[in-house]
Amino acid sequence: MAAIAAPPSSVASVVPAACAWPAPATVSVLPALRLPFRRHRSVSSRLYSSKSSSGADESLDGSSSCPGIGGTLHPALPPPTRSSRGVPVFVTLPADTVTPSGRMTRRKTMGASFMALAAAGVEGITVECWWGIVEREAPGVYDWGGYMDLVMMARRYGLKVRAIIAFHQVGTGPGDPCWIPLPQWVLKEMDKEPDLAFSDRFGRRNKEYISLGCDVLPVLRGRSPIQAYSDFMRSFRDTFKDFLGVVVTEIQVGLGPAGELTYPFCPTEKLIQASTAAELGEFQCYDKYMLASLSACAQNIGMRVWGYGAPLDAGDFLKNPEETGFFRSDGSWGTSYGPFFLEWYSGLLLHHGERLCITTGAIFLGTGVKISAKVGGMHWHYGTNSHPTEATTTGYYNTVIRDGYLPILRMFARHRMTLCCTCFDLLDSEEKNNSRSSPETFLRQLLCAARMCNVPLTGENSFARLDEASLNQVIYNSRLYYGGAYETSLSFNYVRMNRNLFDSHNWNRFTRFMRRMSNNQTFQARLDSRGSESFLSSISAL
Repeated sequence: MAAIAAPPSSVASVVPAACAWPAPATVSVLPALRLPFRRHRSVSSRLYSSKSSSGADESLDGSSSCPGIGGTLHPALPPPTRSSRGVPVFVTLPADTVTPSGRMTRRKTMGASFMALAAAGVEGITVECWWGIVEREAPGVYDWGGYMDLVMMARRYGLKVRAIIAFHQVGTGPGDPCWIPLPQWVLKEMDKEPDLAFSDRFGRRNKEYISLGCDVLPVLRGRSPIQAYSDFMRSFRDTFKDFLGVVVTEIQVGLGPAGELTYPFCPTEKLIQASTAAELGEFQCYDKYMLASLSACAQNIGMRVWGYGAPLDAGDFLKNPEETGFFRSDGSWGTSYGPFFLEWYSGLLLHHGERLCITTGAIFLGTGVKISAKVGGMHWHYGTNSHPTEATTTGYYNTVIRDGYLPILRMFARHRMTLCCTCFDLLDSEEKNNSRSSPETFLRQLLCAARMCNVPLTGENSFARLDEASLNQVIYNSRLYYGGAYETSLSFNYVRMNRNLFDSHNWNRFTRFMRRMSNNQTFQARLDSRGSESFLSSISAL
């Protein structure tokens, strides 16, 4: 039997720091098995609100009471119409595009960059709208000034905007140039009540995102986290109402650390250390709210001893999975205890995602924007039977005998959400230091689930690189999902814009990549001679 935690004495996916973006160099513009919950679609736009709501030459067309237990199946959505324009490409802006004081940075550089992106055929830009910046002063006090300037600039250059509603921290600490924590008033509440933060079995805290265990509890000065998230999105909707569906065409709701539907996998202090593909992560379920949920589920099935915490024999960060009692091939993950704990852990995550999907859909109903969300791309140890890093690092109960992504994609389908996923640029052959890692097989499983559920897809690259191998892999994976008889829509998000993108050699590759992602009919990376000369002169002076 698995080693079970003793009763407690009392009742971090790593977010890579997005580097600051200096002024670009001169740009050479080229010529041309079960679902966890029953939910009803009819919801009020005031759901989870703490206050009243107002209003509302190459184409890619080549041929029980506990979360996680019980549920119903829902029919898949009809496939959306495919665009004749190929695959639209968006470019993510630097994380520090808007300063901690709420002001837009590097206006002249940003304008020149937008001009270059528009000329290259880029569909639009993606920008994180940070909770820690917009609502930094006090609860319910929102400052959208910097983001309004950004949206207006995008409109000026004919670019669309994909807004990521980011309820998480970015960076490793105050010394990080891209450090954006949660709002200060939220951190003060965490100081007063440490159990608002995730915790591992050693009591080490992670403050990247508020613990899922208190989603609907009034722990934020009378509001629940879900209510705070809802009010934030409602403020965004009301502020940008004139741009929704025209300039701002998509809202990506952040569902956890790194903006993904995941748990954190390490304490905050470990974020400053370099992670390796050998790391397993730690289950983050030791705050009192999550322990109360686990205990209630264990008592519900008459196994109280299972409710004291995560399996103690699951190893630690650098442990080989085959040396652990829980994750080894014949480990206790396959016993009756394993499914109980993993279904509860993944089910609580799905329950959190369901709440935010319902809320986001209700708030933006009738605005003309698409709604999307992102899942984690954890492919470490994918070649093992138990897939331990998917269980500990993301919270997905995905093993060699269980598909952990279908419940997520069915949830997205129910709420007409677009799936955003990374790893589009990764090759198995690059995983030389970890033979168990398989980003290609992981992505293939995820794409298969998305196609089964007719869920639209946004692909992303994992690393900001522009070598031929990674760009060709993006093309290959785009065809894998987009080609054949399937009509599900696809877009791609290049993460992220930096100075290297505008290096002449890289820009040459990027514009060729843009041509391949389009149907050539829409590709035009050229300016008239006078405009080109003027543009290059202006960007070189920055």
